[in-house]
Formats: sequence, structure tokens, C-alpha cells
Amino acid sequence: MNKLLLLLISGLMMVTVSACSNAKTASDAPNSAETTGQAPTADTTETTQGDAQSDVRKNQLESDIRAREQRNNATGGDVDRAAGDLQSEVRSKLEANIPNGLLTVDAKDGVVTIGGTVQNQEQLAKIEPLAMQIKGVSQVVVNATVAPAQ
Repeated sequence: MNKLLLLLISGLMMVTVSACSNAKTASDAPNSAETTGQAPTADTTETTQGDAQSDVRKNQLESDIRAREQRNNATGGDVDRAAGDLQSEVRSKLEANIPNGLLTVDAKDGVVTIGGTVQNQEQLAKIEPLAMQIKGVSQVVVNATVAPAQ
């Protein structure tokens, strides 16, 4: 039974890592955290905002993060986290708390790099503290900028 449970958890972790190879908070976000990207368009902003600001969606994202944290604690992986897990969790945290952001997330050895654009300075200031809330993140490099007004 324990071997079956371990196999199931391992399989889920592999799917999570492969699904998070391009961690972005919106489809229009840049492809790399090293770049800032372009300002969001009105259409993109409305679509992203509607999803990210939904209380149901926020609760789902926070629940996903808690579930991953519990899974990692149960499997003994609470110290060394896979880059894909960090990317996915940070992306979820940012998506739930920074609506309209076009952000990308890369992670390696606990260092998370975030690029793209946000709507205002207040959102930009939230990025680092939100990312640091994720277990396993040791440093945050913010390459994101405030999008120019359109």
C-alpha cells in the first residue's frame, strides 16, 4: 500500500513538473523572466482580471499551494523543492494576488526570477513578499516593470 501511494505521488509530481515548464500568469506574458514584455491590452486585462479576481479562483490557487506544501512535507521534500513546483506555486500566488499582471516565473536552486509587467507600483512591490511566502524560495529576483499607461 505504501509503495502504491509513493508511486502515485511520484507520478503526480512528474506531471506537475512537466506542466510547469513555462510558468506564466497569463498567456500574453513574456516567454522569459529575463524580459519585461509589453503592456497588457484592454481585452487581455479584462479576461485575466475576471479570472484572477474571482474569489473561487483565488481559493483554488491558495488550496493548490497548501496541497503541494503538504505533499512535499509528507514525502520529505520540504527542504529541496523541484524547480517546477516552485515555479508553479509562485505563479499561482502571484496570479491570485496580482490581477492583470503579465508575469513569468523561473526557478533554480531556490532562486525565483520574475519578469513581465504589472499595472502599478503597488503590484510591483507585492511581487517579492508574495514569492517569499512559498516554502523553498530562498531569493527573489524581480525583473518585472510597471506597464506604461495606454
